[in-house]
Amino acid sequence: MRSKLVFFSISLLLINLLYTPAVWSLPQETQVIKLPAPQTDGGKPLMQCLKLRQSSREFSPEKLPFQTLSNLLWAAYGINRPDSGKRTAPSAVNWQNIDLYVATANGLFLYEAKQHALIQILKDDIRALCGTQDFVKTAPLNLIYVGDYAKIPRGTDEDKRFYSAAHTGFISQNVYLFCASEGLATVVRASINREELAKAMKLRPEQHIILAQTVGYPKK
Repeated sequence: MRSKLVFFSISLLLINLLYTPAVWSLPQETQVIKLPAPQTDGGKPLMQCLKLRQSSREFSPEKLPFQTLSNLLWAAYGINRPDSGKRTAPSAVNWQNIDLYVATANGLFLYEAKQHALIQILKDDIRALCGTQDFVKTAPLNLIYVGDYAKIPRGTDEDKRFYSAAHTGFISQNVYLFCASEGLATVVRASINREELAKAMKLRPEQHIILAQTVGYPKK
């Protein structure tokens, strides 16, 4: 009888895993979330993506599927050459000094490209701090680009700010092209209370918020 109950419990667990909708809803106790392997085939042709690329400030609150999130983060700043650890976005001297944070209703996460995983930083929903526009707090996803000056071993703070801004531009454009390919809405933003957000994110003094970018489905 006991073996039958165990078999029944395992069966229910498998059914839940197989048929739960693939939306980004993570348990509160999760600390590291391994993302599914990015799908690197398909999508619209590059020239069509360039034609469709645009900024949008109207978003549906609908969550993104977990696979879409995986594909998005890899396209933005993932490792495309595993042998060297180099990424989809260029980086001066291969410093790779941008830390890519992901703010959702489930908390704040740091994208770890080597593992293609998310590291949970906060369990709080801090989307409202990610920008001054009203849509920021209800859109499903806000990316926060943070330049880590400690990863740039030489130059003045002005040099480090320049490189961080350039690197952020490369990554955010990758996001724009991915969104154009997938029919998603996005806008990159500078209107942020950086001091307040940095405090909430518990950033180190060497970490500086450069820009933020909102992503979601277009508002219906």
